[in-house]
Amino acid sequence: MDLMLNLNLPPASHTIDHGQKVLSIGSCFTEHIGNALKDLKFQVLQNPNGILFDPASVCHSLVSYMQGKQYGPDDLFYYNELWQSWNHHSRFSGMDQTAVLEKINASQTEASAFLVDADWLIITLGSSFSYRLTADAPHQQGVAPFSPPTGEGRGGAAVANCHRAPGQWFQKHLLQITETVELLDNTLHQLFYRNRKVRIIFTISPVRHIRDGVVENNRSKARLVEAVHHLVNKFDRLHYFPSYELVIDVLRDYRFYAEDMVHPNYLATDFVLEKFLQTFMSHETNELVGELQKLNIARKHKAQHPGTEAHQRFLKAYLEKCRTLQHRYPNVSFAEELRYFAGS
Repeated sequence: MDLMLNLNLPPASHTIDHGQKVLSIGSCFTEHIGNALKDLKFQVLQNPNGILFDPASVCHSLVSYMQGKQYGPDDLFYYNELWQSWNHHSRFSGMDQTAVLEKINASQTEASAFLVDADWLIITLGSSFSYRLTADAPHQQGVAPFSPPTGEGRGGAAVANCHRAPGQWFQKHLLQITETVELLDNTLHQLFYRNRKVRIIFTISPVRHIRDGVVENNRSKARLVEAVHHLVNKFDRLHYFPSYELVIDVLRDYRFYAEDMVHPNYLATDFVLEKFLQTFMSHETNELVGELQKLNIARKHKAQHPGTEAHQRFLKAYLEKCRTLQHRYPNVSFAEELRYFAGS
């Protein structure tokens, strides 16, 4: 008896291995996947601007990396006793303007160098809703010019994060499918010109944006799905991974969501990660992933009596396992694990 819908995911035509660089950008869901890949020793740089939700913000950020943009005082605004950037998450905000700019520009420099040499770019889109500054916003915002395509909702500069500023400062715009396609298409052409080897994985975040409304959230997600598939069918270097469908159509149960009934919980994200690894990793890479998962569990083990012979045997056994893996996979560093299990 089948108690859940099966979504058949064939292996990808190209796979990710530990020798490749992966840049992930987009919604908070991409950080779950990115953190998991980091724990599994993949070379990952994630969200250099912080969490981004809509295609306009994602494209603006990617273009800024390609252009090597450096931010100055005019690119910041002062609100709630903090210097902030409309293009960055609040984790970059701070009371010292110089420190904020140093942090932003260090991230920009790292992202610029990483993207031009990246093997994979994972883009997780969360919402079709874009926010633009209105005439009610203070005049000296210091936002770098960013003109959305001509059409419905054309207005002021698009912002990636509203920083809890007054609602009247922004115009909320539901991007049309054609707008999203144009934004992404232009960005990809620029990227492919600078990086001729990069492959791109698109995925749609299963996080529900209920504040927009249930119906509006579904309209928003539908537009993202349609726009992304238009591009995937156009370029052979683009792939689609169904994170959204795995949670919404396969799991489809609130027990796989956190208490807010909006964010997928650990079980759900772990399920999606498992499917991702099966789809985009080779058999050999997944073998190593299995060993790394065991090591991570062992490192999290808290011994009640660390001085016992039993615990020392435990450490010694995993130390030998690390040495064996280091010999077998010389391009992957097990230095942290070796130090931990050696007791140093």
